[in-house]
Amino acid sequence: MAARRSVFRPCIDLHNGQVKQIVGGTLSTTEPSNLKTNFVASHSSSYYAELYKRHGLEGGHVICLGAGNDEAAKNALRAWPGHLQIGGGITDKNCKAWIDAGARKIIVTSYLFPDATFSLERLQLISSLVGKEKLVVDVSCRSRVDKWYVATNKWQTITDMELNEESLELLSQYCSEFLIHAADVEGLCQGIDEELVAKLGQWVTIPTTYAGGAQSVADLKTVNELSGGKVDLTYGSSLDIFGGTLVKLEDLVKFNDHSRTSLA
Repeated sequence: MAARRSVFRPCIDLHNGQVKQIVGGTLSTTEPSNLKTNFVASHSSSYYAELYKRHGLEGGHVICLGAGNDEAAKNALRAWPGHLQIGGGITDKNCKAWIDAGARKIIVTSYLFPDATFSLERLQLISSLVGKEKLVVDVSCRSRVDKWYVATNKWQTITDMELNEESLELLSQYCSEFLIHAADVEGLCQGIDEELVAKLGQWVTIPTTYAGGAQSVADLKTVNELSGGKVDLTYGSSLDIFGGTLVKLEDLVKFNDHSRTSLA
């Protein structure tokens, strides 16, 4: 049997009800004027969901960056029910409602880290509410002296959890997938964090999607090689459908089709 190969995973990032691409490290609730936006879509969230549906791009995530995005998120889920993941503001109080709204899986981050401290109790609770198979844990991170720490609150708050084999093993007991934004390079289109991708390839035992810095189709090949096909890749600001000039969606679709054919 052929080894698994990395594939492209699509995204829909929502900010103030619009599809946007932003520089990840500039999101802030205390200093909103620092926000750097690379792209604001003229199309709706449902347009992108329908586009992904048309190309069979499974495993995409819809991320609500702050308040005011619920309706746009629901519109995307309605356009392709049962196929998209939803994240941003997910808690034990609303997780089941998002599944009912059409999400394939829910993505949780900040809820697991009250006061920037990891809560195993909260992880166990939300996993029990929706089921392990419908839970994705977002362990988006920032680098600190050759280590990575999970970052919450729009990637502004560094938590007490170091991203490593032990922490990922613990989390994987209660979820079916990881989503990891490398916040330091998110939105910059200056290349992926190759060291982090390689480490993830060594550490993860469940499906994992990396986002941050992808700037060419060749990055997919690099992620495949560095992770041994265990990590998938999301593109944002570099992609033509988000105003980018470096990567064409059709080329990523072809890459995915080729990867699937190679496994057939």
